[in-house]
Amino acid sequence: MTRLFRYLMLAAVLLGTVLTAADAATVMARKTDDGKWAFVPLADGFDFPVGRPNGDGYYKSRGLRLATPRHLGEDWNGNGGGNSDLGDPVYSVGIGLVTYAADARGRWGKVVIVRHAFREPKTGKVLCCQTLYAHLDRIDVKLGQLVGRGQQVGTIGTNNGMFPAHLHAELHFNVLVNCGQQGIPKKPGNYGNLSDFINHYRKLTPEQKMVKLPIGGFLPYKDTEGL
Repeated sequence: MTRLFRYLMLAAVLLGTVLTAADAATVMARKTDDGKWAFVPLADGFDFPVGRPNGDGYYKSRGLRLATPRHLGEDWNGNGGGNSDLGDPVYSVGIGLVTYAADARGRWGKVVIVRHAFREPKTGKVLCCQTLYAHLDRIDVKLGQLVGRGQQVGTIGTNNGMFPAHLHAELHFNVLVNCGQQGIPKKPGNYGNLSDFINHYRKLTPEQKMVKLPIGGFLPYKDTEGL
């Protein structure tokens, strides 16, 4: 039994649902009656979104830059260059909840956003963040789905030929950030360095419990919506 399946089995038990191997990949989160929270297992650490778990076979061609000219995340390319990584798997960096899975069009293309809860080891506090995966060729998850660390959420794309194939990935500490960005300041309190975050929280103590993640504040972007 893989770690991912064990995690999904645990999530299903904690949510009071029955899970079989056939539907292990599509466990949906339970929400509170007021629609403001969803129950999610705590992350047990974080891995890289390509070449799991360590990014093997890929390199970071661009990093986070909050000053002009801005680049609000990281670009990951296959070592073969060009479109050699077209269609390669993109993975959720950690346990979380899919809060967006749609074609945002424009310079974004197909996008998945996953929201994560994790316990900060130094303070013991449960914190929340989210990761964004853009320019996908294919989306493999559904809105409201729970995903495991290393679970495939899509494949690397070119945004319909707009760019050479690569993954654009972002880390948001402000979970109100979406493709529209909605005027949220481009500063460290809202955006983070994804690689540094992954390396810092690579291994966290597993906890067999669910926590409440905030939802319901995702502002619509064009004609697409999230949780």
